[in-house]
Amino acid sequence: MLGIITVLLILVVSILITRIASVALMHTGLSRQSAKFQARSAFTGVGFTTSESEKAVNHPTRRRILLTLMILGNAGIITGITSLITSYVGVQEAERGWIRTAILVAGIAALWALTHSPTVEKGLSNIITRLLKSSGTLDVVDYASLLHLSGEYKVSEIGIKDEHWLAGKTVRKSGLREEGIIILGINRPDGTYLGTPTPETTIRDGDMLVIYGRVDCLKKLEFRKKGREGYQEHRKSVKEQKDVEKEQEQMDMESMSDKT
Repeated sequence: MLGIITVLLILVVSILITRIASVALMHTGLSRQSAKFQARSAFTGVGFTTSESEKAVNHPTRRRILLTLMILGNAGIITGITSLITSYVGVQEAERGWIRTAILVAGIAALWALTHSPTVEKGLSNIITRLLKSSGTLDVVDYASLLHLSGEYKVSEIGIKDEHWLAGKTVRKSGLREEGIIILGINRPDGTYLGTPTPETTIRDGDMLVIYGRVDCLKKLEFRKKGREGYQEHRKSVKEQKDVEKEQEQMDMESMSDKT
């Protein structure tokens, strides 16, 4: 039974470690989904060979976090497997084996439910953030607040292929600003990063664009293809953006009149 308890404790510690690492990675600028994936991948050693992972290790702070996760993950997995094996060694009665298995499954299910609770996740993230700030080991930056990511706005990445509507266009001719979308940066396939693309910068096949705008617009842009249909989608998005701007101007005027 001691082995089962040890396995569950290892799982609890592993969850805490990956959660701390996820929050730390988020404060280096990674999105929540990407930070979780990279933390879990590094800790388990599974799936940590993607192009997204390569970009993560190019950042010195992220590299330090991921390296620590790899070391702790290897130690944790080996210890967990050893404890699990020893928990069944010497069990002669089938009934006792089933009881131990049932306890292990119930414990894992309880941990799964707990870690997927929005309330627990939010509270744990807030605690971890405060601890990171007080420790001074990481330059904690709230990128969501810094970029005013609230409501229907967010920062996202989209990959450009030859058949994409943007491929071959310059930033100026893309007309994205008319859609309310701003290109924050461009990652080239050769590893070059353009942090401030000029209006004459050409968007190429294989580029990864870092963009900011309304969520629904970003989703539509991601799957926009070349041709007449893509151009019509662009015009529709421009019209929607004009409506949004008019609404925002009206709200701004109302807020000004309330103050006076």
